[in-house]
Amino acid sequence: MCDTSVVLATATKNGEAFFAKNSDRDPNEAQYLVMIPAKDYGKDARVHCTYIDIPQVRHTYQVLLSKPYWMWGAEMGANECGVVIGNEAIFSKVPALKEPGLIGMDYLRLALERSSSARVAVQTITNLLQQYGQSGNCSREHGLYYHNSYLIMDGKEAYVLEMVDRMWIVKKVQDFYAISNAISITAEWDMISDGLIDYALERKWCKDRNHFNFKEAFADAIYTPLSQGRERRRHVMNAFEENRGKIDLQFMKNVLRSHSLNPASSFPDRSLTAWNVCMHAGPGPIRSSQTTGSLITQFKHDAITHWVTGTAAPCLSVFKPVWMNGGLPDIGPEPQQQFTKDSLWWEHEVIHRRVLKDFHARLSALEPNIEQVEDEINEWIMAEKRNEECGQISKRAFQLEKDHYILWNDLLKKVKSGHKNASYYESYWKKNNQKVNIPV
Repeated sequence: MCDTSVVLATATKNGEAFFAKNSDRDPNEAQYLVMIPAKDYGKDARVHCTYIDIPQVRHTYQVLLSKPYWMWGAEMGANECGVVIGNEAIFSKVPALKEPGLIGMDYLRLALERSSSARVAVQTITNLLQQYGQSGNCSREHGLYYHNSYLIMDGKEAYVLEMVDRMWIVKKVQDFYAISNAISITAEWDMISDGLIDYALERKWCKDRNHFNFKEAFADAIYTPLSQGRERRRHVMNAFEENRGKIDLQFMKNVLRSHSLNPASSFPDRSLTAWNVCMHAGPGPIRSSQTTGSLITQFKHDAITHWVTGTAAPCLSVFKPVWMNGGLPDIGPEPQQQFTKDSLWWEHEVIHRRVLKDFHARLSALEPNIEQVEDEINEWIMAEKRNEECGQISKRAFQLEKDHYILWNDLLKKVKSGHKNASYYESYWKKNNQKVNIPV
């Protein structure tokens, strides 16, 4: 499960625009950052996606991706043209297909590699959808099948695209928008696929064309409520409305780090069902996901900065800057399903899981240190104005965070609060840790 949002310049403090996403996946599903250069292909070239291959285009754009280690596609990313996309699982009365095909994350990467603007990205995805549909298992460890929605942005405009089977509907964003694991488009839209309304009418999911409401017609009654996607979306939308005109980069970080949706259950070990925007997994089928990667894209006048974690748990992570013209620094080996020493994601995950043993006390101890690192990175950016310094700033930022890991681990050992996790929660994490041989 995930949360994605966009805020256009009309609603921010300094005339900037923002994209933000938390990617929620299985707790041991390591996610990593990769930057892929632009490339030209021959006329008969094909590209192998997660499960199937399709014809390749003659030219693909440079892309920055945050992706689960095992799939070709990505949860979120950006391209050299300034297009940025995040996707969400959504659930419908229409069953999701299971045969291997193009999954939602494949569509996201295909759109980034092939699209020069947000509007073109919408066209890229919907054209491919009409041809290939969406199907296939979206989990490495168990069966997970769903439909997809997207927020697609290029700094000047943004669109929400929601898809069920080969059908789709699009709404252009005004000021701000958030999506979660629930259909969000209702009775107002800007583009719609042929046959979508007829499909609902034939099944008596709406009484006539004048009363068509996509959410009411197509949303399911089981998985959507269990995911609390509507509540999470409402939480983010309310935060944007209440802070209209005051939204800046720090505000977007706070949104992705938020545990306030369910404050009574913000101790991760105290609920089997509660979700937050910054998600920490728990036992049982409902809370089985955690935030495994985060991205904020900041459109500041003519400059675009991508703030990435490359790690799980944004509340415990440093948002580090990456620029397309500066490249991605060496962040260690790509993570796999087992703990990988020197992998950024897994090294940070050791800290995350140690914090979960006494969440509030240990989070409170680390927060000032994380803030200090981010302040230092911001000072570097203010001091360095030349484009050729971008790659060096990114390299220093990633290294600065890793240099603090020893300090943070030592600090965690000194925290004493007397809190004791629920036994079922301890057992759950013990099993997860043993699966991947993580030294917690």
